[in-house]
Amino acid sequence: MSFNFMGKRVVVCGASRGIGRSIALGFAEAGAAVSICARGADSLAAAHEEIARFGHKAHAVSCDLGDGPAAIRYIDVAAEALGGIDILVNNASGFGATDDDAGWAVSVAVDVMATVHASNTAIPLIEKAGGGSIVHVSSIGAYRASTRNPPYTAAKAALCQYTMSQAATLAGKNIRVNAVAPGSIEFPGGVWEERKMSDPGRYDRVLQSIPFGRLGRPEEVANAVLFLASPVASWITGHTIVVDGGQLLGS
Repeated sequence: MSFNFMGKRVVVCGASRGIGRSIALGFAEAGAAVSICARGADSLAAAHEEIARFGHKAHAVSCDLGDGPAAIRYIDVAAEALGGIDILVNNASGFGATDDDAGWAVSVAVDVMATVHASNTAIPLIEKAGGGSIVHVSSIGAYRASTRNPPYTAAKAALCQYTMSQAATLAGKNIRVNAVAPGSIEFPGGVWEERKMSDPGRYDRVLQSIPFGRLGRPEEVANAVLFLASPVASWITGHTIVVDGGQLLGS
C-alpha cells in the first residue's frame, strides 16, 4: 500500500536504528516532515541524513527519553522545528531485562514514562492541528509470561492498556491512539543479530517458532505503524496490532 503523508508533521521517539529508523524513513518517503530523537549521536546523525534525502523537513535531537524533563523539551523543540505535530510515534525502549531495581527503573522510565511525557506534551499540539494520531510500539512479550526479562514485558503490557485508556480519553479531541506489538525483528546491529552469534540455540528456537520460517524485518513493523497513522485506519482506535508472522501462535 502506498501512503501519502504530504504536509504532515511526524515525531518519532527512539528512531536512530531498527524499527524506529524504518518508521521515520517510511513517513519521510510518504512526504512527511519528520523529527527523530535517540541517545546515540552517530546512529542518530546517520538516520537524520537518510531522512533528509527525501527532500522534506528533517530534524534530529540527541535525547535521553528516560529523563522526563528532557523528553518534554524534545517534543517542544520538535514541534517548533516542524511547525506543529500531527502524528506521534513512541518507539523507545530501555530493554530492562534484570528483575531488580535497575531493570524495573529503566523499563518504567523509558518504555512507560517517556511515552507518557511525550504523549502529554504532544496532545495539545496535535489537538491544535485539528486532530491526528498517536502510535505506541509495544511487543508480543506483553501477551505472554517471561522468565528472561519481566520488567520489559510488563512495561510493554502497560503500553497496551495505556493505548486503550488514551484512545477513550482522546477520541473527543479527534486523536486516534493505537499500538503495534512486534515479534522478533532482525536487523544489522540489533539484538537478534547479536544472539544469532552469541546464542545460536536460542536464535534457532525462536526461528522455529515462527510459521514463516524467518524473523521479521523493521520495515514490516513500520508499514503497520504507517497504516494505523493514516486516514485508511480512520475508524481504528484503542487497538494493538500484532506484527509477528504468527510467532505468538506457536508460543
